[in-house]
Amino acid sequence: MARLTVGTTQVLTGETIIPGDKSISHRSIMLGSIARGKTVIKHFLPSDDCLHTMQCFRQLGITIEYTPEQVVVHGRGLLGLTESENVLDVGNSGTTIRLISGILSGQPFSSILNGDESIRRRPMQRVTKPLQQMGARITGRQAANFAPLAIYGGDLQAITYETPVASAQIKSGILLAGLYAPGWTEVREPAQSRNHTELMLTGFQVPVEQGNGWVRVKGQQELQACPINVPGDISSAAFLLVAASIVPDGQLLLKNVGLNPSRTGIIEVLNAMGARIQIENIRTSAGEQFGDISVESRPLQGVSIGGDLIPRLIDEIPILAVAAACARGVTEIRDAAELKVKESNRIATVVAEFSKLGVDIVELPDGLRINGQNALHGVVCESHGDHRIALSLAIAGLVAKGETVINDAECVAVSFPDFHQVLRKLGGEVVLS
Repeated sequence: MARLTVGTTQVLTGETIIPGDKSISHRSIMLGSIARGKTVIKHFLPSDDCLHTMQCFRQLGITIEYTPEQVVVHGRGLLGLTESENVLDVGNSGTTIRLISGILSGQPFSSILNGDESIRRRPMQRVTKPLQQMGARITGRQAANFAPLAIYGGDLQAITYETPVASAQIKSGILLAGLYAPGWTEVREPAQSRNHTELMLTGFQVPVEQGNGWVRVKGQQELQACPINVPGDISSAAFLLVAASIVPDGQLLLKNVGLNPSRTGIIEVLNAMGARIQIENIRTSAGEQFGDISVESRPLQGVSIGGDLIPRLIDEIPILAVAAACARGVTEIRDAAELKVKESNRIATVVAEFSKLGVDIVELPDGLRINGQNALHGVVCESHGDHRIALSLAIAGLVAKGETVINDAECVAVSFPDFHQVLRKLGGEVVLS
């Protein structure tokens, strides 16, 4: 079992290139596999989650060449996948199991999906229900609500579906199934979730239409391979943005960070808290904006967060809780009940572990209330197998007195495999053992 040991850090300076975006890396493998031709992917994120997606599509008959410089996917078209001889193991990846379920629902063969203990606890009916309405036959524990899932697809029908929550995974699973249905498949959401799937489908020359709160895709159109340059993951950048804001002498330049408006809620909130953040060198590739972000340490102020902003920063709430713990005043986070069904119950785990550090934090039915400017002290913490909890605890450890130890820290490889090397290069007192 790996442990991260983090010591009090006074100075954090330098520049770094942020690892590739996890969401886009997943989708590049998936869409490249069902496209016609060769998709070349640059700056792919070789995290545990994305490598599980790669392995699943290799099992489905796709040739994928991987080197540190690029990934080449030899796509075989919409119906070019072949039945796997073995169970498709998604590991810890909710993105993999929910999105690949949409693709497999359009295949004329059987597939079985399974994952680790965490995946087997995460609700799947939010995706399997609309896929069943489209005509897929899906079984699993508790009426296809929990993995393992067995999918027999083919002969899908287009639907219009209103999602109960704003979720890119639900939306994407339905849209990907819609590629196999005649006509237009439409998804309506209560608020906009991240739109990487829609942007990438357009790059693969699939007709996509969208408006306020809805998006639809035209099915039975062959995807055409295209080059993909994966921007840096803003969810990974968020840890360093907060670190540089709260360490006494922090000054970082984060290069090539994705700036998709459906993902930049973290920057808006940090700016509202008084962070000193500047964005420059903005450019666009395949519909995705990216640029360089500079950040310097500055006193922060508590804020209230909720409503339509939450889907745009749902993954960043644990690290925002660290910023809130160091800010003056109270920060309240509401409308975030979705955190309960992530890799862990992130509301409960944030409260349990941050309290150990000395954070004045209260669990709310749909979020958190944090009374800031706590004097943090190093303790032994548990990651609960959740990469974002482990990474957030590590950043909190930078400003805690004494050593902070995070057990079960190997989970950081899910999204930020070289985190400890990056942080140490920038001046952080961190050791992985």
